[in-house]
Amino acid sequence: MKSITVFTPTYNRAYCLGQLYESLLKQTSKDFLWLIIDDGSTDNTKEVVDGWIKEDKISIQYSYQTNKGMVGAHNTAHHIMETELCVCMDSDDFMPDNAIERILTLWKQHGYPESAGMVGLDAYKNGTIVGTKLPEAVAECKFSELYVKYKVSGDKKFIHNRKVFNKYLPYPFFEGEKFPITSYLYLFIEQEHKLLLFNEVFCVVEYLPDGLSMNLFNQYKQSPKSFAHYRKAKMKFALNYKERFKNAIHYVSSSIMLKNTKFISESPFKLTTLLAVPFGVILYLYLMNTKKKAILK
Repeated sequence: MKSITVFTPTYNRAYCLGQLYESLLKQTSKDFLWLIIDDGSTDNTKEVVDGWIKEDKISIQYSYQTNKGMVGAHNTAHHIMETELCVCMDSDDFMPDNAIERILTLWKQHGYPESAGMVGLDAYKNGTIVGTKLPEAVAECKFSELYVKYKVSGDKKFIHNRKVFNKYLPYPFFEGEKFPITSYLYLFIEQEHKLLLFNEVFCVVEYLPDGLSMNLFNQYKQSPKSFAHYRKAKMKFALNYKERFKNAIHYVSSSIMLKNTKFISESPFKLTTLLAVPFGVILYLYLMNTKKKAILK
């Protein structure tokens, strides 16, 4: 069995998958399985992947399912995987040549059974780090502490210890919604398990126009139940009141989209939510009228 699974949820992205494939061919360690979850593609994804499987240059597993969106693809991937570690690589991203080798080496040196896994850096093609680096003097911390306590910004690459991660599955699924925040489970994992921090680039990103990162505002509008559910969890586990209030504002906004008149009584912090109502209304009006697609941190 391989040591790590690289899993890629994809939907009609045959045109860009080749970049990731080529980067996996160049890996200095081949101790990985590439698991492709085809989430109902109608393009030639299957034919392209079948061609790569026939080449037999790296270990590839292909799984097709009817379109269920990001959360459905992640649930399927985690159900299939058997390796100790796993990392999600989006279809428009790729890995530096030594990424797998460095991940496995660092895990062998520093990993332990109760660790949630590892977090490293994303970078652009020109080598610039996405957002900020991780705190140099911190060996491990909670997921939320990265952004709240240490003020880290920008997308980062998370490698999961599957034995820990699997205890918190599945991701919640709301019928008719396909784009929840995949960091939802991290909020529960971090109550007992910490992430190891490494300032090494594990992923090179390219934000394509049809990608999820570039269409965040549309996700808010298309998946209000998912986002309201996520914001309630963020309020519950917030590290300080400022974070709780900020997430209450987002919760109010998503609740208005849902036309949910019971959102205050359903909130884990009713008074905070009541105080957030005016700001939530403003956010709702902004989201419904803005032409912007995303906020990239």
